[in-house]
Amino acid sequence: MSTPVANLFLSSLSAPSRELLLAHSTAVHLPLRTVLYEPEVTPPHAYFMTSGIASVVASMVEGGTAEVGVIGHEGVVGSLHLLGPAKVPTRCFMQLEGSALRIPFTELQKAYRSTGEIRDRILEFVQEQALSLSQVAACHRLHDAEERLARWLLMVQDRTQSNVLNLTQEFLAEMLGAQRTTVTMVAGALQRSGLIEYQRGHVKILNRESLEAAACDCYQVTKSLFLNLYKQDLP
Repeated sequence: MSTPVANLFLSSLSAPSRELLLAHSTAVHLPLRTVLYEPEVTPPHAYFMTSGIASVVASMVEGGTAEVGVIGHEGVVGSLHLLGPAKVPTRCFMQLEGSALRIPFTELQKAYRSTGEIRDRILEFVQEQALSLSQVAACHRLHDAEERLARWLLMVQDRTQSNVLNLTQEFLAEMLGAQRTTVTMVAGALQRSGLIEYQRGHVKILNRESLEAAACDCYQVTKSLFLNLYKQDLP
């Protein structure tokens, strides 16, 4: 496979390690709502994301759901399953249509166990996800919905490098852990301030600098973790 690799995890590897994984990988299109793994089930495939956003969601017995992670072109969907025998309780699916390089989970598992560089990079990515999750958990407890929405939109833009985000009201409510009426109110406030343009299912970021100022300080923490993962340059 001689085409450029759009996944930052793969690009961070040495050529031999990268080719080991690419030899077993297939490029796939991932439409909106494509399920990448189900709760408590070892997935048949892992995914090196190349575009779009995968959402990791926790579900409660009473039916409520909340997003607990986002994975873009920096990451590996299925990496958590490599760490040990515990059943992963979350569900992962596409919240922004995209693409990936799909690899059989067993092949990634073999590479993880046999190749130190691949194992180290996987652990680095999982650590970034865990630390980001702990910050976001505190954010949900301590910061208001407007700050949290600004923070989350910036996190998604960092991973998509696009000012236009096709996000349903249902998804935004899930992300905020709030009612749809709250999403309408909060997004409307950001729009009136000239930071975003919001229509149902569509968000356009108009002023990133001001959106960063409107976000809570959790964004700078998660941005730093993301940058340090592969020493990237973000806007």
